[in-house]
Amino acid sequence: MQQTSDATNEDTHGHLSVPELLRKKRDGGRLQEDELRFFIRAVTDGKVQDCQIGAFLMAVRLRGMEPDETLLLTREMMSSGKILAWPEAWRGLVVDKHSTGGVGDKVSLPLTPALAVCGCKVPMISGRGLGHTGGTLDKLESVPGFNVSQGPEQMLKILEKVGCCIVGQTEELVPADKVLYSMRDITATVDSIPLITSSVMCKKAAESPSALVLDVKYGDAAFYKTLDSARELAQSLVATGNQLGISTAALITEMDCPIGQRIGNSLEVMESLECLKGRGPPDLRELVTWTGGYLLWMCGRAVNAKQGVEMIGRSLDDGSALRRFQAMLEAQGVDSGTAQTLCMGSNDYFKVLRPAKHREELKTQRAGTVEKIHAMPIALLLLEMGAGRSQPGQAINHSVGAELMVTIGQHVAEGTPWIRIHHDTAQLADRQKLSLQAALLLGDSAPFPPRSRIAEIISPEGLKKRQDAED
Repeated sequence: MQQTSDATNEDTHGHLSVPELLRKKRDGGRLQEDELRFFIRAVTDGKVQDCQIGAFLMAVRLRGMEPDETLLLTREMMSSGKILAWPEAWRGLVVDKHSTGGVGDKVSLPLTPALAVCGCKVPMISGRGLGHTGGTLDKLESVPGFNVSQGPEQMLKILEKVGCCIVGQTEELVPADKVLYSMRDITATVDSIPLITSSVMCKKAAESPSALVLDVKYGDAAFYKTLDSARELAQSLVATGNQLGISTAALITEMDCPIGQRIGNSLEVMESLECLKGRGPPDLRELVTWTGGYLLWMCGRAVNAKQGVEMIGRSLDDGSALRRFQAMLEAQGVDSGTAQTLCMGSNDYFKVLRPAKHREELKTQRAGTVEKIHAMPIALLLLEMGAGRSQPGQAINHSVGAELMVTIGQHVAEGTPWIRIHHDTAQLADRQKLSLQAALLLGDSAPFPPRSRIAEIISPEGLKKRQDAED
């Protein structure tokens, strides 16, 4: 960060200064549009000291922001860089989704091509994993040749040809967010709802989508642990999105147990391919079809969410989404033969994806019904073994991962293999095995069907239960 020698950080007319702005927010005042514009421009231009940025973040964290203040902050951050523009013929068809992060969250991989098959344009700008949560870009980079670095011109060409792409954030988009986001962790302000809302929505708004669905997670392995706190964030995101002119909804979903049966970058690509073949875990398919169904309804491609769910489901079952995924791989640098083998060949995905050196299974220590599989201990072990990164820019091992061999509600006998770890170390340490065994919760109840992960849906009209969308 460039350090300024100007003690007051005043604008050219001397009417505004960073210290005065900080003092106002510190004392609980509401920042006006001109004040936020002045501050964000100064951040973008490197004219604010790091300590002042930290003070701003902490003042917002402690004093909060009014909804209209959060909206103003989001707009100024969005306007700090380039805003993508699309052909007039695509009006109403550009859609996207965002997840607050989870364990085994691979929804974007099958969802993106399924939406494209249904007539949408999907310029998905995704991120990398940090900590225990995985990143969409990391998953796709386990496919040899896949290139996430695509500028606006390349994105346009891919969207014209394929209808979808999944890329990394460019330097031209929302540069102010890069600065603020990089300092939120070290200033203990990550959990501020106005800061989360402005960070998420400025990036999405810069993509110029017509419709957006947010997957806001709660639970042991989510950032927000309770349904109430996740709901508060979801309502802020939905309100801000709609005020920005983007038709926005949110699914509030449970994140205690891993999504699907496979965790880890290359293993999640495999499970995504299974979903694209009309197979795979029911909970993954539920999240894909409901997220996509809402987007199709919101952008006018379906008469209601239920019809949208059915349309996404058909694209998975008839192979059209799989073929579109293959086309996206090729458009983003994957050799056509490699893409063909991965998508249309046998189910031996390790012909393309690099396998780990070792596979090690753990067995159940008693009989019982699987009540829960805690995601967090599994995710932390995989992070320790190289599947994730503890700091930005750290290299990861795409082959490290875990396969769950049992499902929630299933009755298992003692000695049943329940998890398989893919790793490159000699063997699991005893402490690691103990941690994994503690993740499996067995009970004495009768077998039961897994419940839906979707707890609530927040639409532009307000809070709705899932049943409302079916009526």
